Amino acid sequence: MTATPALGTYQLASPDLLRSAFRRHAAGVAVITARGDSGPVGFTATSLASVSAEPPLVSFGVGTSASSWPVIAEAEHVGVHILGEHQGELAATFARSGADRFGAPTAWHEGPEGVPVLDDVPVWLVCRVVGRIPAGDHRIVLAELVLGDPTGVGRPLLYHQGRFNGLRD
Repeated sequence: MTATPALGTYQLASPDLLRSAFRRHAAGVAVITARGDSGPVGFTATSLASVSAEPPLVSFGVGTSASSWPVIAEAEHVGVHILGEHQGELAATFARSGADRFGAPTAWHEGPEGVPVLDDVPVWLVCRVVGRIPAGDHRIVLAELVLGDPTGVGRPLLYHQGRFNGLRD
């Protein structure tokens, strides 16, 4: 028989409980980009996940109240950038509301399918959006890899306890 630990103090389900719990979950950091009629958009995501190898699919979440959502909602293609530990400030820029995300010092260029591609990242991918699934106040975007470059340098950037951190040995 397995002993059940004492419950101690607990909280009922709430947005604060979810945020508190996931502050303890270290996650890789990505920036998602897309081309909009008024210029490029992008946001920092810690929800990037590999979904399937055949076909090659990834997923990420985006809030429907996010400034990038209207463009992501219509985009045929998105850029997925896995950030390196040297890119904490870039991650913060793309996470900050109202920031000029594509202004200096952000280095980027127009890539395949017109997708904004960030320079100097360990990995960038161009993906075709194949689905947008309602999930509370977010949408889960499913995207199929079209092409990319996984040969950039740098160790991964992680998000943990509300901060961007490098991977420690």
